[in-house]
This record gives sequence, structure tokens and C-alpha cells, in this order.
Amino acid sequence: MSSEMLKNLDIFVRARYPIIYITTFEEGRADDYLIKIGRSRNKKVISWSQTRGLMPAGTGHQNAKSIAEGSGDPMCALDYVMNSHEPAIFIFHDFHPFLNDSSVIRRLREISIAIKESFKTLVLVSPVLKIPCELEKDINVVDFPMPSLSDMAALLNKMISDISDNRDIKISIADDERELILQALLGLTISEAENVIAKALVKNGALNAASIGVILSEKEQIIRKSNLLEYYNTSENIDDVGGLDSLKHWLNLRKQAFSEKARNFGLPSPRGILMLGVQGCGKSLCAKAVSALWQIPLLRLDMGKIFSSLIGSSEENIRRAVKVAESIAPAILWIDEIDKGFNGMNSGNSDAGTSSRVFGTFLTWMQEKKSPVFVIATANNISLLPPELLRKGRFDEIFFVDLPEAPERAEIFKIHLKKREIPCESFDMKAIVEASEGFSGAEIEQAIIASLFEAFYKNEGLKCEFLLKALEQTVPLSKTMKEEIDSLRSWAASRAVMASRPVDAVEGARPKRRLEF
Repeated sequence: MSSEMLKNLDIFVRARYPIIYITTFEEGRADDYLIKIGRSRNKKVISWSQTRGLMPAGTGHQNAKSIAEGSGDPMCALDYVMNSHEPAIFIFHDFHPFLNDSSVIRRLREISIAIKESFKTLVLVSPVLKIPCELEKDINVVDFPMPSLSDMAALLNKMISDISDNRDIKISIADDERELILQALLGLTISEAENVIAKALVKNGALNAASIGVILSEKEQIIRKSNLLEYYNTSENIDDVGGLDSLKHWLNLRKQAFSEKARNFGLPSPRGILMLGVQGCGKSLCAKAVSALWQIPLLRLDMGKIFSSLIGSSEENIRRAVKVAESIAPAILWIDEIDKGFNGMNSGNSDAGTSSRVFGTFLTWMQEKKSPVFVIATANNISLLPPELLRKGRFDEIFFVDLPEAPERAEIFKIHLKKREIPCESFDMKAIVEASEGFSGAEIEQAIIASLFEAFYKNEGLKCEFLLKALEQTVPLSKTMKEEIDSLRSWAASRAVMASRPVDAVEGARPKRRLEF
């Protein structure tokens, strides 16, 4: 990516594009690229900022004096560009606030005409893209990419080399750990990556697999600033999910799918999955567990924050949200209950079609995205999902999460009892599993909590009879919403992959379910 960026910028300079606009927070990296191009073309490289005026670009000129008196004024600096006769690249930093001034706009238009036949190039570098309509045809915009894996590898090597003589810091990175660290660094700027590596060294006194958690915490700060996505620090892991063997196997196969090794093997990055099924059967829990399994950040998209009363704001919010997700990729974008989030898209009269436009923007991004953002969407009501979302190419797979069968319920009971440090050997597991027929995972957990309250009230330990009583007093969702669940199973029978293993091909696997309609 770095060499490609350098090549593209070099082409623009050689083609004598008069004004180039680079959008980036990393003005240092952008300056380095332009300085390399200037040296290769025997051109001076001069930088400008409002505080320092016009100065020779590069790290060796921090204390140099301005090359033109009063050049801190933007009009004076532009006059210098216009009147200069030497081949040069002029880098103007944070010039966007002055693009409201009609005099500055006029001068830029005159410069774009005057320097086309010269060997001068004016480059505006700013984190904000702001182009007045008068200059739309005169400015060429370049989106500066985030540092690539090779950039991060070079930075990591440099920092390891710098601290190699420090006996208080231990560097013990296996090849697989090194790749995980580099993957975690992707999405950060070089400055952010340098800071977080230093933070990991200071905090842990070492650079190892534990540093990944420190790096991910830095990404959490980026998400908090966006105010559109929520960063989830998940404590769940894949072992906390009972059953769902087929889904777990599918996810395990893609554990290294975002690695450079997978790219070299010719594998594309996974796009995402849609999990639909009965409420309380572990869809959201599984989304959280994937983050821990794959060691990449989990971001939750709250559709309530996307929709705004201002015209056009909702569409802009969804674009900003996916852009933030892409900026820290690889990452998981979790949309919980997507059926409710886009519920209003078929009722254009209620919101002037805003839901449809937001949904269209999101669908287009899902189809065209190149960044390694894995989308996990969950849904309970299939009738609310538009057919466009279910088309192949949006998601890699659609999984149906059904009520747990007997072996899975036994596993779920053991997981929740173990979490509460309660030995399960004293329980009649067969009786408990039979009593919980038709229960979801969430209902099983609530039954355990209810029995714990009784045990606490009686000042006794948790007994099997308390748990059986709690199960008996609970009316599961499979009874109160039997018709809806049967309809959902009927739809999924031929349209989705069962998240749990459908046949008892191995020990402990679930038998094939016989559906009754």
C-alpha cells in the first residue's frame, strides 16, 4: 500500500496536477511521501502552516526561519507560490479554515491556472475535506490510506531495535504472536501505534501476546470519540456458548482468516454472518465470543444513534459509522436485532423514506466493502427482514439458532453452574435436562438465578429440588410463542444452515429434529 500510494502521488506530480488535496490525520507520513517525490524529481519541498509560515520541509528544518516574511498569512503564502519560479512542491497544512474566504478561493483558482505549465505543485494536507464549489474542478482529492501491515512491521522492528539494549524489558514474540500484534495495530496511525507499543512496554515490562489487550484498548478510545459505535470489552469466550457446534466449527475455521498468511494463500476476508432464531438462544452471546476467539475488536452499531431528525443526517451518520469501523479494521461490526433496526424501511410515509435510504447505504457498503470488517447481525423475526439483505453476497452464511436439545441443555446448565462455582456433580442432571425441555439458554440461566434466590433466602446451598421447582414455575417462550417459532423453523428448514449439528454422527451431537407444523 505504501509503494502504491507513493507511485500514485508521483504520477499526479509528474502529470502537473496544479492542486492536490490529501485528507489524513498523519501529516508527517504525507510529508515524508512528498519529500521523497521531491528528491526524486529534483524539486524543493516547502511546507506551510499558519503558525510558522513557509519553511523547508523535513525533520532537519524545525528551527529554521521562515523563507518569506509574513508568510503566516495565507494570502501572502499563496502569492509566494504564484511568483516562485523554481520547481517545487508546496505543502499547506490545515488550510481548510481559510477556504471560506472569497479572496483565498479566487487566488487558488488563479494559481491552478498559472502553475499548470510550471513545475510547481500545491498540496493541501488536512484531516478535514472541505472544497468550495468554485474549486471542485481545480482540485484533485487523494484519500491517504492508513498504515499497512508492512508499515506496522517496520515500526515494530524499529522500536524493538531501539530497546534491544534495555535489560529491564523482555521481548519474547513468537511468529504467530507477532502477526496477532501487527493485526491488532492495523487501523491506528503510526503515531498512535508508536504510543500504544510504548504503553505496552511500560505497563507490562515486555512485548508479548499480552500486549494485544493494551493495543485494543487504544482502539476503544477511537470508537468512543465517534459517538456512533459502542466498543465492547467482552469477558465471554467461545467455551461460554453451549451447543451450536456447527456455528462454532465454522467460526474456528476462520480464526486466522484475517492474517497475512491467509491473504498469501488466496483467501478473501470473511464478510459476515446473519444469525436468526428463537430469542434467548445465544445469538448475542455468540457475537461477543467471536471477538475473544478471533482477538479483534467488537463494535456494536446502535441503530437508535444513526437516525436523526435533521434531513440527510441519518444517511451521513451511517456513512460515518462504517468509516470508523473500517478505520480500525480488522474488526467485528455487531448489529443486534437488525430486524427491528430497519423495521421502518417499508413504511416510507412515516419517515420520508429515511429508513430506506439508510438501509440502501448500508447494503451498498456490505456488498462493496474491501476492508476486513466482519458483520454479525442477529434477528428474531424473519418477516421484518427485506429480501435484499438475505441475498448471497451480503453475508457468507445465514445460521438458524434453534432451541437447545438435551445434550446442549446439559452443557448450558454446566456452564452457568461453573460460572457460579457450584459443583454440578450433586445435581440429577438427567431430571433437570428433562424438566427444561423447550427452554432457551436465557430461560435456563434465569431458572438457575431464581433457584439461587430461594437458596439464599433459606440460607442453604443450591439444591436440585430448588432448580426443578424454578423450572416447573417457568413458562418457556416455546409455549407462549409456539406458532411464531414453528413458522420460523419452517422458513429456516430450507434457507439457512443449522447452527447446531443436525445428526448424531459423533458422541454428544444432537439428533435430527422432527418439526411439527
